Order: sequence, then structure tokens, then C-alpha cells
Amino acid sequence: MKKIAALAIIASLAISNNLFAQSGLHVTKTFHITSDGWWDYISANNGKVYVSHGSQVNILDGKTGDSLGYIPNTRGVHGIAFANEFNKGYTSNGGSGNVTVFDLRTNAILTQVTTDAGPDAIFYDDYSRKIITCNGRGKSLSVIDAATDKVVATIPLGSKPETAVSDGAGKVFINNEDKSSIFVVDINSYKIINEWPIAPGTSPSGLSIDRKTQRLFAGCDNKMLMVIDATDGKVVASVPTGEGCDGTAFDPEWKYIYSSNGEDGTLTVIKEENAGKYTVVENVPTKKGARTCGLDEKSHAVYLPTADFKEAAAGERRAPMVPGSFQVLCVSK
Repeated sequence: MKKIAALAIIASLAISNNLFAQSGLHVTKTFHITSDGWWDYISANNGKVYVSHGSQVNILDGKTGDSLGYIPNTRGVHGIAFANEFNKGYTSNGGSGNVTVFDLRTNAILTQVTTDAGPDAIFYDDYSRKIITCNGRGKSLSVIDAATDKVVATIPLGSKPETAVSDGAGKVFINNEDKSSIFVVDINSYKIINEWPIAPGTSPSGLSIDRKTQRLFAGCDNKMLMVIDATDGKVVASVPTGEGCDGTAFDPEWKYIYSSNGEDGTLTVIKEENAGKYTVVENVPTKKGARTCGLDEKSHAVYLPTADFKEAAAGERRAPMVPGSFQVLCVSK
């Protein structure tokens, strides 16, 4: 009896630990947007979800998916950034080589700012109060003063930047897709002050940061997420992910790192146990094509754009999407 009881207790603990290891996250809602345009980044701000695709940005209610408006004439749009203290939003328009500035309350377009060629990822650095674009074709950064909406610096990098983040203290970190490294830029001097290799990670795309632990999270194309010390560039850990990551996100309250994997149709959930330990919690099923993600830090919901696809014909680089099937997945508890 004692042996049976002991085995029962062990089995019970094993089941409990397994249940505890699961995040409880799953696709809870799907928001449909009638569009045939291709997409890139997605962002959440103040309960709204901003979805880039084709030549416009659709704005959705983060809870219901209801349309709250759109930002037109953003040809080849990639990303959306927010300078809430100025009540402004910004879109990076790769097809027209500029940034659209819009009012966050009314969605009215305020101006357009010319950047270097091919603005792609975009973010707001709250330290310098600057909007920064990663210019793929220009192999540079454009720095825009959010107070004046003027370009105050163009920082040449010499290779293709993917995504950038800030430590909130004067340093900007940029994924270098061509060289599998991370650039470090001093935003006060507009100069590159370091370049850190991130082997064994290759061709990093998504990039996030935990400012508290000073850790960078770079999603790479060889099915791994690299954790880098933001103070000295040392590789802290490599964590397995799904295939086709093009975006990452970090939830500072839950201490979850997300990798959106478009080829696998999964969202890898990684727990930051501490500054040196990272554990894969699970791979949440999403849909093929859901390669980028945006996090609402208040609701903890993760949003991923994708579509339904036809079979790829011989010689086609990617499968064509089913017309009118564009959608946004909401992953939450």
C-alpha cells in the first residue's frame, strides 16, 4: 500500500508539473480583414491593434476586432510605432521611402517624412524621444525627432538592419541580418560603438529586450532564439524555436519571450526564469504564415497576422494567399 501510494503521489506530482509548465495560451479570437495585400509587422497600443498590409494600416479594437479606422497611402508599409507623449503614430513605408505621421486620436495624417531607401522596422526610443527606422535598401538608420518630425541623422551601417530596440539609457541595438550580429549605436552621438556576433544564431530578424535584466532576445532563421547580454555582447543562451521566425516580443510582467514562427505555424513561448536561465514552455499552434507578432502589454494578448493559402505552383517562391482571407489571430488565456 505504501509503495502504491508513493507511486500515486509521484504520478500526481508529474501531472501537476506538466500542467504547470503549460502557459494556458491559445488562439482565442480571429479577426478577419477583407484584403489581398501582403503584410509585415503588427503593433498594439492603448487597446488598439495596428495591422500593416498592402498600402494601408488597419486599426482594430483589440478585444472585439471591430474596425476603428485606417491609415491610407502607406505604400509597401512594414511597421507602426507610437510616440504617445506626442499623440503621434508613425508608419514605415518601404515602397515610397518615407514615414507617415498620424494623429493617434483622430487617425488624421499629419505629414510624411522622407527617409533613406527602404524603411522597414520602426520604433520609438523613449530615451531620446526619436523615431528610428531600419532602412533595408539604404543599409542605414533614419532618426526622426518626434517633436518636429524632421530627420536629424542618418546612420550608415554598411549592411542590412532588421529590427531595433533601445535600453532606455542611450543605446540602440540593431539586428544585422547580413552578418548575423548586433550593432550597438550611441543615440546621443549617432555612432556605431560596437558590433557583437551572435553565433550560433544566423540571420536575426525579430529583436526584443528586457531592460531590467539587460538581456536581448534575437529570433534567428535557424530555429533558435539567441539571448545576449546587452552590457557586453556575450551570448547567454540559445533557445530552440519553431521555423520561420520573423518577430519576437517580450512580456515584462509575465517574463515570457515570444517567437512567431511562420513556417511551422506556431508561437514559441519561452520563460525567462532569471537572467541566465530560459525555458521553452510550449509551442502554441497558430497558423502557417503567422511569422510576425505584436504584444499588448496591458492585456497580455499576442496578435499575429496571417491568411489562408493555396498550393504553391511549380517555381513559385511562396504559396499565393486565398483572396479575402487576411486575418489576425489573437493568442491569449
